[in-house]
Amino acid sequence: MQRKWLVFVSLAFLLLFSLCFGVPSSKAATVNKFIIINKATNRLAYYENGTLKKEFKVATGRSPSYTPEGKFKIVNKIVNRPYYTGHIPGGDPRNPLGNRWLGLNARGTWGTTYAIHGNNNPSSIGGYVSSGCVRMYDNEVEWLFNQVPVNTPVVITTSNSSFDAIAVANGLKSGKGTPSVPVTTIGETLKKGSRGPAVVTLQKKLTSLGYSTKGIDGIFGANTDSAVRNFQRAHHLQVDGVVGPNTRKALGL
Repeated sequence: MQRKWLVFVSLAFLLLFSLCFGVPSSKAATVNKFIIINKATNRLAYYENGTLKKEFKVATGRSPSYTPEGKFKIVNKIVNRPYYTGHIPGGDPRNPLGNRWLGLNARGTWGTTYAIHGNNNPSSIGGYVSSGCVRMYDNEVEWLFNQVPVNTPVVITTSNSSFDAIAVANGLKSGKGTPSVPVTTIGETLKKGSRGPAVVTLQKKLTSLGYSTKGIDGIFGANTDSAVRNFQRAHHLQVDGVVGPNTRKALGL
């Protein structure tokens, strides 16, 4: 009996110790799931177990100050939220909030004012058009809604850094390993597969010169590659789709 009593006391002590002091962890422990939104490129990154799983194009505030920046949490999840201001019920095709609402605790609010949500105007995605919320395509926000629980961390920033660098800076993942999605900076060689602010600058420049990239999304894909090659051909440069020193100089970048 005495031996059983000692075992019971020992287990109780260990339980109390773990509750009071917690389990030791590294300074930059990996959060299981989190979201980063970069207003510089209007891209949203979804991370799981420290790895970038998916990246989406989003729309943010029509003025830089409209969409709040900082580290927040998802505090509520609503399917087909009504648009109270316009007296439009949830699920109505006219509803500008789309089919899913991920409310954020930004600027002292509690998921009622700022959110990641769908939209009934797909052409607005990618632009600076909202009153502060982060818009996504309905099918993509529905997928994200199904992945993330309440209390998922969300970082919103305007940055030239990669998503991995932003995650490390905010203590959401370890700095070990290589970036899962490298972002090319201005001045470096750009080619198919490059992404980030430098690609946005390139796409804007090409478009302004009449070489359409069919969108400005910060991703050097097939359309941007085609626009670069057309520019190179017209300016008697090597037609390889690579924006190196000669092509960059001709573009004025």
